[in-house]
Amino acid sequence: MANDKNTLGLAYPLTKMNFVVSVDGYGTAAFSEVTGVEASVDVIEFRQGNAHSLAPVKIPGLVKHGNITLKYGMTLGTQFAQWVSKCVNDQRSGAGIERKTVTIELIDIREGAPSALQEQITGNIKWELKEAWVAKYSAPDLNASTSEVAIESVEIAYEELTIPAV
Repeated sequence: MANDKNTLGLAYPLTKMNFVVSVDGYGTAAFSEVTGVEASVDVIEFRQGNAHSLAPVKIPGLVKHGNITLKYGMTLGTQFAQWVSKCVNDQRSGAGIERKTVTIELIDIREGAPSALQEQITGNIKWELKEAWVAKYSAPDLNASTSEVAIESVEIAYEELTIPAV
């Protein structure tokens, strides 16, 4: 069914299993899981000494972002791994950690929608993480008695979040 509206005229929600992650200058990588995209605003309570109310006024403070975690199966591709390696390397160049813009894109691949692997994706829902850098890398657990996929994980810190305008 190419029409994305049901009989009530409401759009179907997008599934969360189809997404791509891109890093400026390092291409697009395939991940099995992305968690932790969030923003919060500190609440500052303030009460003037001559206020008639005993309750404080609440005003917005600093905006804070948590770190995101990307999980992926080990592959022989090297572009994303090069950025990870540069960020967590013990020896830094004079430029310091290489900060990038990371884009997480939720893709609509229902019938008639473009495939992420076949053509350039446009018009989907995107979150942009600006001034992002790798804060933690975790290698997969190695166990010869199982047949599971080797899953690496990368934790990325970022300074600014652009939320999609839906």
